[in-house]
Amino acid sequence: MRIMAFSDLHHSRGKAALVVAASAEADLVIGAGDFCNRRAELPGVMSLLRDLKTPAIFVPGNHESAEELSEAALAGVQVLHGSGCVIDGVAFYGLGYGVPETPFGAWSCDLGEDAARALLADCPDGAVLISHSPPFGAGDANSAGTHVGSRAVLEAIEAKSPRLVLCGHIHESWGAREMVGDSPVANLGPSPNWFDIT
Repeated sequence: MRIMAFSDLHHSRGKAALVVAASAEADLVIGAGDFCNRRAELPGVMSLLRDLKTPAIFVPGNHESAEELSEAALAGVQVLHGSGCVIDGVAFYGLGYGVPETPFGAWSCDLGEDAARALLADCPDGAVLISHSPPFGAGDANSAGTHVGSRAVLEAIEAKSPRLVLCGHIHESWGAREMVGDSPVANLGPSPNWFDIT
């Protein structure tokens, strides 16, 4: 299975066009959250992605709620948040929102670490984990070099050994590729990223 994945589109028309064009070469598209800005104009962002050429899995970021994303999502898109699915024999599990809570205020969709732990409890061993927030210590360094990722996501990776972890959220770490145990972690960013699952 050839996966094309991205995060943090933030209503960029140009990046959306690149994602749509790349989708023609993919078996599955994964969007790891933050499609819009501050919960505004999400349907407009989805319209930019209306020509995706393949099925897709989206998780909500902190800029849109799970309910908002589910309502706006295109046909052929599965929205995961504390839930999973199986596609062509491969298990996927999604966790959206900012974890831990962000300093951005009431508009931001955030979870505390304990709430995230509860939602991650059902992640299958060896799944592809799609988490808007990166794990603590991998792909999570901010502009000051401080690790700001989620300890709950880190613990889930250590316990469940996902075959791949896809995340975003921390813009300064876009493009980071690191390992947590045997699990590769990729902080995606808004450009197409490619992964092969066998």
